[in-house]
Amino acid sequence: MKNYILFVLMGLALCSCGEYQRALKSTDYNYKYDYAKRAFEEKKYAQAATLFKDCITVFKGSDKAEESLYLLALSYYENKDYLSSGAYFQNYYARYPKGKYTELARFYCGYGYYLDSPEPQLDQSGTLKAIEELQGFLDYFPRSDRVTIAQQAIFELQDKLTLKQLQNAQLYYNLGTYLGDNYDSAVIVAKNAIKDYPYSKYKEELELLVLKARYQEAALSVDERKADRFREVVDEYYSFINNYPDTKNREEADNIFKIAQKYVND
Repeated sequence: MKNYILFVLMGLALCSCGEYQRALKSTDYNYKYDYAKRAFEEKKYAQAATLFKDCITVFKGSDKAEESLYLLALSYYENKDYLSSGAYFQNYYARYPKGKYTELARFYCGYGYYLDSPEPQLDQSGTLKAIEELQGFLDYFPRSDRVTIAQQAIFELQDKLTLKQLQNAQLYYNLGTYLGDNYDSAVIVAKNAIKDYPYSKYKEELELLVLKARYQEAALSVDERKADRFREVVDEYYSFINNYPDTKNREEADNIFKIAQKYVND
């Protein structure tokens, strides 16, 4: 019985493959189009994509061409090839700005880039592209039922960009005075991240890093500049505590403040 079932399954697979080859070679583009849609429904996305490519030019100017382009993009999306799907979705909404699938094309374009966004330590050009496309979707379709999903994706992407900046700032901080004043670079990177992403979940860590970097700068500065530098530390302390009065880092911040006060009050 097992061998019989296996034989039947192999036969069905061969038949399916044979029909795909017939559709691929066929000059009957209506047949090719119908088979491509059926392949898509059966989750044979690679087959569907190949056939839809053939249909786009032939049906140019018709509803079938529009649907073929959209389903071609969606085939790549469902096959997790988000870079290719994004390019075809962009092609679709540029060609059909008021098309039947424009809302979905804009959404899936951005969301595909979101799914493909790399880890924070890697180049983030893909993350920026995802934010751009998702924001474009929100601008064009502010009443879509996918707005909340798009907004949440943007928040996550922005947090990823903020984390990358936090990691860069932390790296400068860890370098200390190696080949220059890296504490100042840590402050600049952290403050820029706070400015660019004021609602990030990493904001507290960034502000704490600024306080610690300012403290290190002050502690290592020459005597005639210590008082001014430690005044900056005090200012950063009050800003940090006002923003996060219940912070888990209160003890560390308070210790920095106590040392800074000695120099400011002298």
